[in-house]
Amino acid sequence: MEFLYEYGLFIAKAITIVVAILLALGGILGLVSKQKSGKGHLEISSLSEKLEDLADYSRSMLLSKEELKKHAKEHKKAQKLAKKTPTAVNKGNLFVIDFKGSMDAHEVDNLREEVTAILTVAKPDDEVLVRLESGGGVVHGYGLAASQLQRLRDKNIKLTASVDKVAASGGYMMACVADNVLAAKFAIIGSIGVIAQLPNFNKLLKKSNIEWEQHTAGEFKRTLTMFGENNDQGREKFKEELEEVHQMFKGFVHEHRPTMDIAKVATGEYWYGSKALELGLVDVIQTSDDYLLQANENKKIFSVKYSMKKNIAERLGLAASTAVESLVMKLWSFQQKTTK
Repeated sequence: MEFLYEYGLFIAKAITIVVAILLALGGILGLVSKQKSGKGHLEISSLSEKLEDLADYSRSMLLSKEELKKHAKEHKKAQKLAKKTPTAVNKGNLFVIDFKGSMDAHEVDNLREEVTAILTVAKPDDEVLVRLESGGGVVHGYGLAASQLQRLRDKNIKLTASVDKVAASGGYMMACVADNVLAAKFAIIGSIGVIAQLPNFNKLLKKSNIEWEQHTAGEFKRTLTMFGENNDQGREKFKEELEEVHQMFKGFVHEHRPTMDIAKVATGEYWYGSKALELGLVDVIQTSDDYLLQANENKKIFSVKYSMKKNIAERLGLAASTAVESLVMKLWSFQQKTTK
């Protein structure tokens, strides 16, 4: 009996401790959820200085003392020449924006701030390089992202898009706005098409004797549903809407790249960089790294990044959503490879 008493007391203490911990965690999460997100801030850093520091370190490790002295002498001579003829050497600034897009294209909030910041200081001989990486997503989100890049074109600021990995669907919608599109040899380019899919659980609900009611006003307020019973009329209307979006997409791409055979490339297919060059989807096979090294010879390069401060709850949510999206993109890539 004494053993049972001690055991019961131990269980009661354990439960009390667990409940206390849960209450404490609940209180902390409650306070965190009430925190307001801080305002965003703009970060501008010199990529030219970073490249020069990298070159200096490499030379210090690889060159002999005599070679270092020779290089220092030549560099000093070049600097004197640059001071005498600054316009011949410096041909403006190159602003670099990184856009790694998600399915919902929420990164457009930062992009609009970055573009606005550049437009306030950009001069006619300046240029913007957008390093794009996106497999696409929602139409309205990527449509707005493309419109943000169009703001640069409208102000006659040279715009270059660089695709090292993937610019498909909405990603390519953004890329085609640029004056020049660069792509790595094996970058995924294209996918000028529209897709929508959803499961339907109506049969499962009927099997479980569960009724689903949905009331709408307007013949096509809802075409397809996940839980109701779909019909051919709704399916046809849904396909019609997809086709309308596809026509808009094709028209947008053709407007920015009029020499390209839009009927040939707007099939929803994607191509790797080399083939994309043949089809006119891109202009040059080159990585963003090589482009920056080349530009650094006569331009000052700056990274422009706008960041929003997030509280703990938002960071945890973002980490979870990023993990899920990463898994979806990996599955998408695997499917493309196995069906190509």
